[in-house]
Amino acid sequence: MHLLVIFPMRTETDHTFGNRAATVELLEYGDFECPDCGEAYPIIKLLKEEMREKLVVVFRHMPLDQLYPIHPNATLAAEATEAAANQGKFWEMHDALFEHQADLSDEVLEQLAEEIDLDLEKFHQDLADEAITGKVSADLKSGQELGVTATPTFFINGEKVEDSRNYQHIVERVKTLAANES
Repeated sequence: MHLLVIFPMRTETDHTFGNRAATVELLEYGDFECPDCGEAYPIIKLLKEEMREKLVVVFRHMPLDQLYPIHPNATLAAEATEAAANQGKFWEMHDALFEHQADLSDEVLEQLAEEIDLDLEKFHQDLADEAITGKVSADLKSGQELGVTATPTFFINGEKVEDSRNYQHIVERVKTLAANES
């Protein structure tokens, strides 16, 4: 019997940060209301800053409110990042959401959109766009196909990190791979 292992392939619709041609890819399935994702956020942000040319970071949505009765604002927060992406500000909204993770109400999302200088009328129009919902759903589905059941879940160069909450291990693995490619 052969075991088929599926690796995530980066797509054109993925949000990336860093050098798209980098030999090290860190893909995260995340939920903006997940406390563990919030804990990982500053560590991943630091990695992005330190290894800009040697690393590409990919973020995919895994709003757990679509799977479990938790994180009631996760889908709306994911959709807000997609609406911000339509104005070229995915990562700005991504960061703002994690930095205000304790309250992701409609009012806070509006305030964050204003703070990152989005066109608010376009932001609201985009939030109502089915393409936004479809992107979030497609990310969720791709995660489910890869066996993602919790957030954060990380893949390094296509390989699932078994203990995605061992952030020190993730940092060491990324830095080791980057050093080996130099």
